[in-house]
Amino acid sequence: MATHDDRLQSRLRRQLLMGMAAAPLAGLLPKSAMAQAPATSAVNTTGLAVTDTEVTVGILHSVTGTMAISETGSVQAEKLAISQINETGGVLGRKIKFIQEDGASDWPTFAEKAKKLLVNDKCAAVMGCWTSASRKAVLPVFEQYNGMLYYPTFYEGLEQSKNVIYTGQEATQQIIAGLDWVVKEKGAKTFYLLGSDYIWPRTSNKIARKHIENFMKGTKVVGEEYFPLGHTQFNSVINKIKLTKPDVIYAIIVGGSNVAFYKQLKAAGIDMSKQTLVTISVTEDEIDGIGGDNIAGAYACMKYFQSLDNANNKEFVAAFKKMWGEKTVIGDVTQAAYLGPWLWKLTVEKAGSFDVDKVAAASPGIEFLKAPEGYVKIHENHHLWSKTRVGLAQKDGQFKVVYESPELIEPNPFPKGYQ
Repeated sequence: MATHDDRLQSRLRRQLLMGMAAAPLAGLLPKSAMAQAPATSAVNTTGLAVTDTEVTVGILHSVTGTMAISETGSVQAEKLAISQINETGGVLGRKIKFIQEDGASDWPTFAEKAKKLLVNDKCAAVMGCWTSASRKAVLPVFEQYNGMLYYPTFYEGLEQSKNVIYTGQEATQQIIAGLDWVVKEKGAKTFYLLGSDYIWPRTSNKIARKHIENFMKGTKVVGEEYFPLGHTQFNSVINKIKLTKPDVIYAIIVGGSNVAFYKQLKAAGIDMSKQTLVTISVTEDEIDGIGGDNIAGAYACMKYFQSLDNANNKEFVAAFKKMWGEKTVIGDVTQAAYLGPWLWKLTVEKAGSFDVDKVAAASPGIEFLKAPEGYVKIHENHHLWSKTRVGLAQKDGQFKVVYESPELIEPNPFPKGYQ
């Protein structure tokens, strides 16, 4: 008998196969005639896969294994962006061709596939990774072979590279801002920290603990535990939470483990209308597997929710659902993944070249006015200016935005006092 994970991965694979059969999508930008393409010798001096008519990029995410539930949306968003860019004229007069590789939720595999995309396929850029473990695995490869990675996931910060554009949020924009919100709005004093057992949850909770203990008056951590990726038995820690009675459960559990965790919370009688739970790892993508009934009442701190009410987002959601089906959902990382191809296109056109060194140098100051989240701009540290938002999970699988920072928050991957 097929398991829940088997059925879920089968559905995700079917969605990915059907997506590129959909009609090309336009609408987020006015359609333009193909511009006169500059000579290949002028825009490609380093031997990248660029011809007079095409440029090749890589897509590197997990579409199998425990992380497929989270990363499939990123693949879908990147393919949508590429389709739209091609429909509106391509990049420097060239259509984008992509080569997709499966990281298979395995960090050495990510490194191996990254090397293939850069060395064998000579991709001009790669859109990829989800977990910090996968990013850390591929970073030496991108730096050694001078590739350009557009990384879409909110992450722990404490990193900056010429070879990476970080299109998700770092810790000051998500962790610190979210903790400040829950203390102010809920009067929270005690926190129980949970996470999957790898670098992002552990480092993020280290930052959270320092903020709770050193920067917020009268607050403390009353528990902290970690679980292997793919873990499905959470009853022991749920019992500890019931005994400890923290004001806030702070959860950084990733991938398919979320399905078991939230179902077991509900089965144990934890009512999230009374027990505050804040997550920085569950987006609408994961709720599609968890089920809205099992997570309704939880809060998520992100920069994007599918329910955002702005013209950019309405056009993006309509285009996404047209390509991938009306029942598909769009989470924070999916939106951040959509930004990657567009930011790369804008940067290449500013630089007048596909050469990675020139693209890296031209990146600071690039603005994408049609970003679904509203507006983004690349900082000199290769992260994005963005707003912090808090969403309340609904039974229909959507998040209702209950807080939005009044201004864009400047990215600071190396905040003082948190390292």
